[in-house]
Amino acid sequence: MKTIISTDLAPKAIGPYSQAIKANGLLFISGQGAINPETNVYEPMPIEQETEQALKNVKAILESAGSTMADVVKVTVFLKDMKEFSLMNEVYKKYFVDNPPARSAIEASNLPKGFKVEIEAIALVDNPSLS
Repeated sequence: MKTIISTDLAPKAIGPYSQAIKANGLLFISGQGAINPETNVYEPMPIEQETEQALKNVKAILESAGSTMADVVKVTVFLKDMKEFSLMNEVYKKYFVDNPPARSAIEASNLPKGFKVEIEAIALVDNPSLS
């Protein structure tokens, strides 16, 4: 069974997709950029602030589905400029302190809205062993 997850605490989708999909005990979170969910507007900022906002958006979606950052099993980070990897990573590691998820980080020269970073995640949800 597939369930669409949506929350006002994260930005509205900027295209024909869902914020997240819950299916078979997993939560698939669409890529999140530095859009402020209160205004639904992207304002370019330093990579550290963009990473912070993207991860706050991921966290809000997780929580709306009953999961936490600790339930994340895989993350993909898209960076406009791989030279900013270490700056992104300084913020990222604050969100995944213990038992961090598997991760890929790739450079993508043309992210939506001109984002410097976009982050997608896969997490466990509705897992009885987590209760």
